[in-house]
Amino acid sequence: MTFPDPRKARPLASGPIRATEEAATGRGWLHWLPGLRTLLAYERAWLGQDIVAGLVLATMLVPVGVAYAVASGLPGICGLYATIIPLLVYALVGPSRILVLGPDSALAAVILGVVLPLSLGDPQRAVVLAGAMALVSGAVLIAAGLGKLGFVTELLSKPIRYGYMNGIALTVLISQIPKLLGFSTDATGPLRDIWAIGKSIVDGQINWVSCMIGVATLAVILLLRGSKRVPGILVAVVGAALVVSVFNLADRFGVAILGSVPQGLPAFTFPLIALDDILPILLGGLAVALVSFADTSVLSRAYAARMGTKVDPNQEMLGLGAANLAAGLFQGFPISSSSSRTPVAEAAGARTQLTGVVGAVTIAVLLMFAPDLLRTLPSAALAAVVVASAIGLFEVADLKRIYRIQRWEFWLSITCFVGVAVLGPIPGIGLAIVIAIIEFLWDGWRPYYAVLGRPAGVEGYHDITRYPDASRIPGLVLFRWDAPLFFANAELFRERVLAAAAESPTKARCVVVAAAPVTSVDVTAADALIEVDEALTAQGIDFCFAELKDPVKDKLRRFGLSSRFDATHFFPTIDAAVLCYLKTNGLDDEAR
Repeated sequence: MTFPDPRKARPLASGPIRATEEAATGRGWLHWLPGLRTLLAYERAWLGQDIVAGLVLATMLVPVGVAYAVASGLPGICGLYATIIPLLVYALVGPSRILVLGPDSALAAVILGVVLPLSLGDPQRAVVLAGAMALVSGAVLIAAGLGKLGFVTELLSKPIRYGYMNGIALTVLISQIPKLLGFSTDATGPLRDIWAIGKSIVDGQINWVSCMIGVATLAVILLLRGSKRVPGILVAVVGAALVVSVFNLADRFGVAILGSVPQGLPAFTFPLIALDDILPILLGGLAVALVSFADTSVLSRAYAARMGTKVDPNQEMLGLGAANLAAGLFQGFPISSSSSRTPVAEAAGARTQLTGVVGAVTIAVLLMFAPDLLRTLPSAALAAVVVASAIGLFEVADLKRIYRIQRWEFWLSITCFVGVAVLGPIPGIGLAIVIAIIEFLWDGWRPYYAVLGRPAGVEGYHDITRYPDASRIPGLVLFRWDAPLFFANAELFRERVLAAAAESPTKARCVVVAAAPVTSVDVTAADALIEVDEALTAQGIDFCFAELKDPVKDKLRRFGLSSRFDATHFFPTIDAAVLCYLKTNGLDDEAR
């Protein structure tokens, strides 16, 4: 028995609706400039917070930029160049209101591995090579954004994001403890950092004056964190710098300070490289793009969730790619999002991309007019800012809730946390993605399935294991499959359908699959359907589907199954299938 197609043609939008759609299309270019959209809707109440956050952020951007440039085998000033221009570009093109871009420790090893052997000790050649790498990574990221590969971030569930962010928080906190205590270590990685910190403390390397400055700065920040009127971080940092300057603590007690920043602004320069350098630059740029893609995607998504906003991951890739292109064209090097500076902007009260603009402009002004203004800023105070931000990153309350309601997801979060804390952020992200894929495949590999009956006093058909007294129609097996049909679960589907027919309390005449949850079918699953149909037909049992979606039917037709499963095998609802079965077999409607 066949049924008419329930679909009806819908009229095209007209009148006000069409006008609205056309207006939106006319403004479509704004989609590529999220920062401009934010500016058009900017609220005056945000201005003070963004300016203060930008000034505070600048105090972090300067030393970090210089340090990561040196670690990448480049002159220190390149780190400031790779901060100013990319922040301005990202403020216009990037979708995240709070993400801070710049030189990153995760990229330093990759850049150094390419630049060092090719530059042969020539600093200018190193700048050109690093700039070319930035252009390559930018082009790759833009291609990824246009190709809509940002869907990768959707693999990460809330527990996985919590685990990642908690791991990042612990890693950042551990990395700043030496500076907070007034000494330095050469160790890399959280475990080695902990060992080196312990050894340094035992050896008596703590500078107690620096330690007191760092602890006092941290205390001021934490005490003023809840204040909306007093910028606690700015007060603490400026106060620490004044104390060091007034009492000359750097010279008297060896307190580490920032010192003078390099002078000069970047000029537009296209990095031209030799033919022999093209292949290593391409490979290095691709590696950098992959690392920054993973880091930025997860960090952007995590901060969007924390702020209650949405971020288009594809636009995020475009923004990051454009910032890398800008860095390459202005004597910079490859950059990424920062898991240490972004928390600083958040803790300082950043509301929009204007924070990054203020930070970039502040650095530019310092380079041009006041290179010695931050000279007495103690490193311990900077460390205190980062430690305070890392403390705010930890998510505990919601993890307690997850522990109560879903233990295995809690332990999944802990696994990601340990992975990031032990292996580092980038391997930790890889581990999180692998776990997420396994989690997804597991749910599809062993999905829920049920034989359905009709309980007394309950509308519709339901799982007989939950309603043991549900009535069943003689000879009719209603089987529900709660997942897409694909290679991983096709064999289980075949086994369960045949078992349901064999275990029917009356001789089965027809098996109807309640297929509303089946959103897709692949070739392996299609072959399994053929095997099920052949096995049931050999036993004189019809094999049909109810509520199967039209796109899935289209796939079955493309797989060449239209002759085996024609229109008489499909029903729009379970009720329709039941009525057809009753009529075909001459049963009374009361049999339902």
